[in-house]
Amino acid sequence: MAETITGTGLPRGFRGAEQGWPELRRIPHPPRRLPLLGDVIGASGRAPLQDTLRHARRLGPIFRRKAFGREFVFTWGADLVADLADESRFAKHVGLGVANLRPVAGDGLFTAYNHEPNWQLAHDVLAPGFNREAMEGYHGMMLAVAGRLTDHWDGELAAGRAVDVPGDMTKLTLETIARTGFGHDFGSFERSRPHPFITAMVGTLTYAQLLNTVPSPLLLRRAARRNEADIAQLNHTVDELVRARRASGDGGGDLLDRMLDTAHPETGERLSDQNVRRQVITFLIAGHETTSGALSFALHHLSRHPEVAARARAEVDQVWGGTAVPGYDQVAKLRYVRRVLDETLRLWPTAPAYAREARADTVLAGTHPMRRGAWTLVLLPMLHRDPSVWGADAARFDPDRFEAPAVRSRPPHTYKPFGTGARACIGRQFALHEATLVLGLLLRRYELRADPAYRLRVTERLTLMPEGLRLRLERRTGAATASAGVRRADVPSARAVTEAPSESRCPVHRPGQ
Repeated sequence: MAETITGTGLPRGFRGAEQGWPELRRIPHPPRRLPLLGDVIGASGRAPLQDTLRHARRLGPIFRRKAFGREFVFTWGADLVADLADESRFAKHVGLGVANLRPVAGDGLFTAYNHEPNWQLAHDVLAPGFNREAMEGYHGMMLAVAGRLTDHWDGELAAGRAVDVPGDMTKLTLETIARTGFGHDFGSFERSRPHPFITAMVGTLTYAQLLNTVPSPLLLRRAARRNEADIAQLNHTVDELVRARRASGDGGGDLLDRMLDTAHPETGERLSDQNVRRQVITFLIAGHETTSGALSFALHHLSRHPEVAARARAEVDQVWGGTAVPGYDQVAKLRYVRRVLDETLRLWPTAPAYAREARADTVLAGTHPMRRGAWTLVLLPMLHRDPSVWGADAARFDPDRFEAPAVRSRPPHTYKPFGTGARACIGRQFALHEATLVLGLLLRRYELRADPAYRLRVTERLTLMPEGLRLRLERRTGAATASAGVRRADVPSARAVTEAPSESRCPVHRPGQ
């Protein structure tokens, strides 16, 4: 099946990596390089990730590209990535489009520089919000939001319409993080158009990547003004959310309560109001954007591989039986469904890269000298397709790659969809539980029918998302699905959030309108 990638995504905006690579000439680069301009012949402004992957396949596990006088290094070989995982020698590098998000998220968990103290403070305060006890508390609200999705999909099915998979997964995951983390209802499934928060979020992510495609931000004055308005919308949305929480006084100990009321267990420090805003924005964006992409890609693969869907569905029927509302512990028992998700994230890691910098002068994998501060970008779609690790059929979708014996046989650090080291995704277990639960519920309720004419195209905006993916549904029949739907009334623990009064929802209009 032909697959193409479009969009305004990865990987531009690299600032001076060549200064820390003393023997850069030993690292291959694309042919036909031009003075000053660099490797621009044949480069695609709309498909930069595809562009880079194309060069990766030709140039090998470490290579360099040059644009507008700046040269940067990419890695994807398993031995190189394993060495970069050494926390004593390497750390997260905040660069690329991530650094361009600093005006939005500042020193939030995702965009903080390593030396900024608020990263450690926020991490220590918020990490307990993802332990088992907290996750069990979120489970009921995840079910409630999934019920909103199936209500919506039942309506589309009754009307004879195909479902908008990326759009509906975005609504699902935004509502899930908003309700579990912040007790808030965006009303996504009741809206005919995306919530202004979503529009502003996409705008800021797109602008962050757009900055990486031009030699000077002065060329983007109009886009910059739009970005300022998008940032104002994000700030306004979050400020209203926080204001409502302060007025109500209690969110039941969710993430926002922790941000507002919890002191560091050792130092007694608290997050500032500004940092609270930045953390909320970070969680709302990162907490839904990557999961919605993962679910969308998984549903695409399930629709294209009916034998995999049948096996996953049989597991759901066996493990959950006729239970209307699966319990928290029942989700982890969906081992094959989880392997479907793992294989999806192998082929399409929705956060497709991360950067690592040298803590001190070192030699990468015993071959490539790096000075302190030099950095490289790890290309996950290539690492996850490295034939030396995954075999000659690495491009094939096969969830059995994640059977326990196969996982144990592979070298460490060859599968990194959530990043690596101390700065890896804090919400990993949240995302995996949510996505496995949702896939189980949808498989139990529907047969997924692919459009034979559809060919996968992937939009890039820091994260990856299938473009234009629509599926036809068929409602399953029989005893196994008689109670498969999850209704809000089935989940009393989520009632207060699900049935929140309309005034608690986020403002619809932009500031000043």
